[in-house]
Order: sequence, then structure tokens, then C-alpha cells
Amino acid sequence: MAILDWKEIRSRAISFTNEWKDETNENAEAKSFWNDFFNVFGISRKRVATFEERVKKLDGKDGYIDLLWKGVLLIEHKSRGKDLERAYKQAKDYFPGLKEAELPKYILISDFARFALYDLETGDKRTFTIEQFHQNIELFGFIAGYHQKQEFKEQDPVNIEAAEKMGKLHDQLKEVGYAGHELEVYLVRLLFCLFADDTGIFEKNIFRDYIEQNTKEDGSDLASHLDAIFDTLNKPKEVRLKTLSDSLNQFPYVNGKLFEERLSLAAFNTEMRDLFLECCALNWGKISPAIFGSMFQSVMKPEERRELGAHYTSEQNIMKVIHPLFLDELRKEFESVKGSTKKLEVFHEKIASLKFFDPACGCGNFLIIAYRELRLLEMDILRELTKGQMALHLEFLLKVNVEQFYGIEIDEFPAQIAQVALWLIDHQMNMQASYEFGQYFVRIPLTSKPNIVNDNALTINWESVVSKQELNYILGNPPFNGARYMTDAQKKDLQQVKVGLQGINDLDFVSGWFIKASDYIGGTKIKTAFVSTNSIVQGTQATILWRYIFNNRRHHIHFAHQTFKWTNEARGKAAVFCVIVGFGQETPANAIINTYPDVSGDPVATKADNINQYLIDGPKVFIDTRNEPLSAKEKMIYGSIPADGKIFLFSIKDKNEFVKKEPNSEKYFRPYIGGREVTNSTHRFCLYLKDCLPAELKKMPLVLDVVGGVAEYRRQKKRYIKYADYPTLFSEDRVPNQDFLAIPVLSSGNRNIIPIAYYKKEFIGSNQVFQVPNASPYLFGILNSSMHMAWTKVVGGKFKGDYRYSNTLVYNNFIFPEPNEKQVKDIEKAAHDILEIRNNYIMNNTKLADLYDSLTMPSDLRKAHEKLDSAVDKAYKFKKQIRTDEVRVEFMFELYRNHISNFKND
Repeated sequence: MAILDWKEIRSRAISFTNEWKDETNENAEAKSFWNDFFNVFGISRKRVATFEERVKKLDGKDGYIDLLWKGVLLIEHKSRGKDLERAYKQAKDYFPGLKEAELPKYILISDFARFALYDLETGDKRTFTIEQFHQNIELFGFIAGYHQKQEFKEQDPVNIEAAEKMGKLHDQLKEVGYAGHELEVYLVRLLFCLFADDTGIFEKNIFRDYIEQNTKEDGSDLASHLDAIFDTLNKPKEVRLKTLSDSLNQFPYVNGKLFEERLSLAAFNTEMRDLFLECCALNWGKISPAIFGSMFQSVMKPEERRELGAHYTSEQNIMKVIHPLFLDELRKEFESVKGSTKKLEVFHEKIASLKFFDPACGCGNFLIIAYRELRLLEMDILRELTKGQMALHLEFLLKVNVEQFYGIEIDEFPAQIAQVALWLIDHQMNMQASYEFGQYFVRIPLTSKPNIVNDNALTINWESVVSKQELNYILGNPPFNGARYMTDAQKKDLQQVKVGLQGINDLDFVSGWFIKASDYIGGTKIKTAFVSTNSIVQGTQATILWRYIFNNRRHHIHFAHQTFKWTNEARGKAAVFCVIVGFGQETPANAIINTYPDVSGDPVATKADNINQYLIDGPKVFIDTRNEPLSAKEKMIYGSIPADGKIFLFSIKDKNEFVKKEPNSEKYFRPYIGGREVTNSTHRFCLYLKDCLPAELKKMPLVLDVVGGVAEYRRQKKRYIKYADYPTLFSEDRVPNQDFLAIPVLSSGNRNIIPIAYYKKEFIGSNQVFQVPNASPYLFGILNSSMHMAWTKVVGGKFKGDYRYSNTLVYNNFIFPEPNEKQVKDIEKAAHDILEIRNNYIMNNTKLADLYDSLTMPSDLRKAHEKLDSAVDKAYKFKKQIRTDEVRVEFMFELYRNHISNFKND
């Protein structure tokens, strides 16, 4: 089909108006009127639509639709002067008699003199006279084969509905025995055909019409017809059989090897055919290849089906990567050259030569959005070059193509989706260019092919995919598996990325991509940006990973997004706490840090002199774990580990019931606390049998049962089996038997201060707290200060949204002030005041969690902490006017660096 350009359509519209503007007789001339109407757009009405389609209305009576293009357009025609709104209601009355797949997306009402077009998906209504028809032809782009600029909505229900229907089709094909590689390729081909049928790659609806008109209702021959279509799409017209039916020969030659492999015939039944026709009826023109690809992949995994739509990377987050990586710079350059035709042409050649690489591309989300944005920039260039004139020969003017994009994906199915999705977004952008510049342009047969490689990105040589001498940008979001959750194969892959790197076993899986990219781009101007979980810029990982990237590879961070909550509004939404890091060999002229006052909100961008491994503006100071404090006088120890499967642990109620049955056990119960108990001002109990003599133990059969249960639990656990012969003891006993200060390992990020508390020596702290025996009020004051908290937030980092404390990393590296006697007393007094205020609230059943919640913290406690901060700042001689966390951390880093320097010199 040769799609007409807008100039030709407009000319035909004017001729149509001149011929029909005085017509009044509905019955005599309506059919000719609509035949001529379709001809304006170069479409034969007979091929797509039928007159007088009979349907059963809701009242059971027969109705006759004036003109129906199934699944697309319903036309109701009236005599001149009739009520068009009433005609619209009449048209809606036909809907109950139509199958779901036949329901139109548009209703068009006319009385010869006037038109009213209703878009049923957007709710838009446009009315105009026949004299204004030529001014409104763009409204009928869906007839001509053009599509207006599509604003894809991430949560548009059509994306999820399409994926769900394809998921059901996948399940039914698998159930009849069609599975594995062939099923995956089959579904990708169907996906392409569904898009092609609705977006102008194929002549409008020929795929759907072929299925409806040529296959039996029981579905028995559907597979053979699909096989015939696939075979036809794989052959140029000149080599097709001369006897091939017109209905098959109308399909274009696609190429691109998408239909090259010969697959076994599938098998369909009535239900499956109906489901497939429902898929055909969806508006695939509204479906985003970037979003749908991930959803489509998830239909292949039953465990992800219940969270359909939860795991794709939202466009908003992709844009956080591509804007600072390349788009902002290119847009700025475009603004600077758009006044010069010569410079614009040079700039156009530049963007057509750029190469992009996602070494963990999945279904291609990042590549698709990056490609779309590059094409949109190209269209802005062409607007400037043509200045409103007709852009002749679009095939020569459009230079950006999918061959500029490269990807690696370890799984075959998403790799196939990524390739097809890039073709689809290419076609959608071609359609947008066609609409914009008034001529039809489509890249069929496919001559340009995305460079998507199905392989393991951590073991393949990236140079075999794309030469680093040709590449400009690397981007993506590699897999997030934590260091403790990797499979054996993943651990092996990560270790092979950098053999001999000290501490690599403590890194998350995503680090492999950072390390490999930093090696690959060395000595080039390639810029890289990855999304990652925030763990790689916190704790020991920040030191291990970034010491290598900064010191060994000499890279710099160009831009960063600090921790934000990466989520979407889909059902079963997934929430991950992420960062974005952009880096490269060149020193950045304008480094930018994006901070998130609300992790679920919008970022605030600020310029930075230097972005370090913690993604803050500060020096590159690497902090290693250490077993002894650098500066503190008191030691902080880890809590105890029962390794008991919670068999030793009892609630207050359960403990009391146990003691009633076993009175002699009471003296062996000790109050037991973890981080949760500290913040909630409560405790549990545990049986602590370290001092229980064998003779005593034998007198307590219920306690013996508990001990036996612990022994059995340890025998079943590989990591605890060596403790199975010591079932009365904790596997790791660090009970100080002194009063101690307890600091939770994890604490809510909703608090500005980690709640810490003193406990009497009879309490036992679990491995969810750190303990400082005989901690002084001075130490309590320092640990509660904003100075220490700012250090903790950066050096310790967060687990998801919670603060994560560490004795070996946070406490042992923290540099204490060198106060005089008065300053010590001031800090101690402030600490006593805080404890007194807290105790008054706790006596009235208020939890520490509520006292330190940023929204519910009492004003007297807040003021007491402000006095403490003032006292601590004086002890540090900290005189900055601005006292933000960032300023405090920069100050503490300088103290640390000086202390380490002196420490080494000593």
C-alpha cells in the first residue's frame, strides 16, 4: 500500500468537499459519500468496512450499523440537519451486540454538512463542517496510516492488559506442549505482527482480518495459517510463489531474520483463537515498547506474573540516567547551533554517529528510551533545516538508526524482545516523522539491525560487541543481587571480572559491571552511567569498589543521584533503594549531585567540586574496617548470637507459662534485647544456660527439651553444625555482665537520630545491637550528636531505607573531639538532660521509636538535643555557619584524613 502524503490527502479532501457539500439525501447517496470519504485517504472502503452490519441491541431487537470497520471505526450517518448528539447515542446502543474484539476506537457521525469525531479511548470530541474537512484531515491519520505523536503513559492499563492476554496465550500454548525456545520465538513474532498491524508496518488490520476471515472458529487451522504468514514475511515478493493468494501476498517482506527460523506448528483451539483475536483488537499503537517489553518478559515467569508490571524500569528513572549522561549536553549544543544551517548539518551527522551500549540490556528499556530521545532531537534538527517546508525524501534525511545501539543480555527471550522492541520504537518514530513532515516513511524490509548479543556480560569481551574506539556511552541497570544472595555461578562470574581484587567477595553482583566498565573505558572519552542499589556507595563496598575505580583506573564521578526509592504504581509494585552513578576518565567540568529530601520525591540538584564514593561533595577518603577504635576510649562489641532457631527465646507471656511448669528454670531466664526492642522500649526473654550445671539441667525436663531442640536445629544448619555439641551455649557469647549502652544495628530512616539506650547487666544484647560496657555519659552524648549521626549516615549507609550501624566501620573510624574539662562536663550535662526527659516519657509508656520519629519528637527533647549539638560542636571547634550533614561530613573527613596521616607517621 502506498500511503498518501498529507498534501495529496488535503487536495483530495478539497475535491471531496466540492462534490458533496450540497448533498442532503441520506438514503440515496450515503454509501457513495463514504466510499469517496475513504478514498480521500487512499483506502478502499470495501477492504476495511461493511455497510448495514446487523447486531442485536440490548433490548433484543435487531439494529443495523450504517458502517463498521471492526475494532476501529463505527460510522452513523443522518440526513442533513439531524441531531448529531442523538445519532451518537444511537451508535453507542449498538455496542452490546458487538464482540469485544469488534468494539470501535472511534465513532464518526455525519449529516453530509457536519462531522463529529469521538475518540473513545481519550474521550476527545471534535466537530467541524464539510467545508473545514481539509483543515482537519490529521484527525483521520488512523485511516491514512499515520499516527500522531504518542504520549505513552507508564501506567496505561493497555500495557498491562496486553501483557496479561499474551501471558494467558503463553500458558495455553505451553499447556498443549508447545514450549521452550520455539514458544519464545513464536510469541516474539506474534508481538511484532500485532504491533505491525496497528501501527502502519502492515496495511491497516490485514493481519487481524486474515485471521478472522481465513481461519476456522475452532482454531484447528490457525497454526498453519500463522506459519504461512511467517513464511511470507520472510520472503521478498519477487521470490514468492506465483500461486500465493492475494491475502497472503499483501504482507510485506520484513527481513531482519525475525522470521527466518522454521518453527514447529503450534496448536490452537476455539478458546485460544478467541483470546488471540482479543489480542488483535487491542490498540497496540498506544503500547510502549519500553514498558511492554519487561511486562512481556514477566509473563514467561509464573512467579512474577502476580506482580505484572512491578519490575520494569520506569521511564522517569531512565530519564534520570540519560539526561545527564548525554541528552542535556546534546540539547544544549543543538540550541547553540540551530541558527546555522551548516552547523546544524554537522551536528546532525554527529548524533547519527554516536554509539550507545547497555551491557545488561534485558528487554532494552534504556536503549529504547535513549533511541527515542535521539530521534526526537533529530526531528528538531530537521524542523530547523526545513523551516516548515515539505521535507523531501525522508529516507535520506533521517540518519539516526538502530544500528547505533548495542546490548548484551544473558537470557535469550529478553534479548529477542530487545531487538524487536528497538525495531518497533524505530517504526513509531518513523510514523511520527511521517506525520510531522507529511510523507509516509517506513523501514521495511528491515535493513538496519540493533546489535543485541545473547551472552554473559561478565565473561564476554565487550570489544567483541562494540569497539571502545567507536563507542560514546554506556548505560543501564545491571542485576542487583546482594553479595550474600548471589548464586555460585554469579559469584564465579564476579570473581573472574577482576581476579585478585581484595574484598571482591564482599561486593554486590552489580559491582561487576562497574569494574568491567571502568576497565573497558580506560584511555577513552566514553561516559558511563548505571543504576545500582545504594549498597555500592556505602559501608565496606564503597571503599573496595571505588578505591579500584578511582585509584587504579583514574576515573571521576560526573553526576550522581543519591539514594531514592525506585518504584512505580503498578500492582505488586517493587520498591528498591537505588543510586545512579555517572563516571568516566575525564575530569568533569560541572559535577552534579542530586539529593532526595524525600526518597520517594523529586531530586534537588547541586553543583559539586568533587563527588566521592559516598556520592557527596567531598574528598576521596577511603575508610577501611578496623578492629580497634582509632579515637574512642571505650570499645564497642557486637551482640551475642544464640544460633538457636529462636528456641531459646520467649515472649514475656511464654516465659511466665514456662516457669509455671518448670519453676527451677526461672533463674536462668535473662531479659533479651535486639534493635527492635531498644526502639520499642520493650524486651523478650532468653534461656541463658552458660552457668547451669549438668546436675541442675537434668532436674528440668522442659529445659532439656529446649536444649535438645537447639542441638537438632544446629545439626540441620551447615553454618552452625560445629556448635551442635554445645547446645547449652550461645554460638557467639558476648555478654558483658556489666551495664552497657546498646546501639541498634538497623534503625528507621524516618529518624534523624538513632535511638540508643542504657541497660542493666542482667540484660543480654542480641546480634541486632552493638554494646559498649560501662559507657560514660560523655560517650552517650557524642553518639547522640549530629556530628556522629552525619558520619553514620554516610560511612555506615543504609539497608533499604534504614540506617545501618557498624562498630568496625563507623565507630572505630570515628574521630572524637579533644575537649577541655569544661566541654566534657557540658556534654555530660546535656546527655543527662536527654536521658531524664526520655525517662519521663518512657515512664508514661512512650517508646523511643516515637520519641525520635521526625514528626512526633517532643519539643523539649528536640531542644535538649540542640543543646547537646552545641556542646559537641564547641568541643570539635566546629565554627561553620552552615551546619548541614554535608558540611559536617566534610569536616569529619578532614579530621579523619589528618588523624590517619598522623597515625601513620607515628
